[in-house]
Amino acid sequence: MFKLALCQLKGSFDKEESRQTVRKFVTEAASNGAQVVALPEMWDCPYANEYFREYAEPEDGETVKFMSQLASELGIYLIGGSISELDGDKVYNTSFCFDKEGNIIGKHRKAHLFDIDVKGGIRFMESDTLTAGESSTVIDTEFGKIGVAICYDVRFPELSRRMALDGAKLIVLPAAFNMTTGPAHWDLSMRARALDNQVYFAANSPARDEEGVYVAYGNSCIATPWGEFAAHADEKECIIYADIDFDYVDSIREQLPLLKHRRPELY
Repeated sequence: MFKLALCQLKGSFDKEESRQTVRKFVTEAASNGAQVVALPEMWDCPYANEYFREYAEPEDGETVKFMSQLASELGIYLIGGSISELDGDKVYNTSFCFDKEGNIIGKHRKAHLFDIDVKGGIRFMESDTLTAGESSTVIDTEFGKIGVAICYDVRFPELSRRMALDGAKLIVLPAAFNMTTGPAHWDLSMRARALDNQVYFAANSPARDEEGVYVAYGNSCIATPWGEFAAHADEKECIIYADIDFDYVDSIREQLPLLKHRRPELY
């Protein structure tokens, strides 16, 4: 069993200010006993197409170095939300993951880009700026395997199932649903992915900023393999915690062996 913390925070237009906010939240989470700490989607970059390339950094850039050092200083596993990553001439929405020594142990590039046009709601085309990732991501920790996806990835249940089949018993999702999709689908999506795959499912949103270029729903949450909420935030800045028990995952899967009962030859 280990303690997971999700840091629901607001970034800013200033990267150094955002880093100091992250340092404050992650340090508090670690001081409260969290061994795995997660951050929100695009915490160091305003969430809009016009900023993704401007704020993008390579893997050896200052923001990745900052997260690596923070994980090492505090002796925690850090799932670094996501940042805008520059690789050659391409920009990705990328989650870097670090072990307790600050080594990168995984990197997930958002596989499904948020290209939507909701009637009476929001229009957003990430593909105007971003490139989609090409893989699912499961990291190895001393506690077991943890899957990592980003926001819109949750809409595609095959990806969560792939991670579960690859051994993940916890999936962490940095995500920034908006004020149209959030109230309608946030809680339902996270509980469904947890229940379908009999995993803990932790969705980490930015805090809501009514003055920001993108207004996130907030409501970070941690769902159990039984489909219940172990922790749930509101829209404000906060840290939520849950004890993650992989033995409980095994118990649920023994009682209701969904993964064993799959019929892949039919579908």
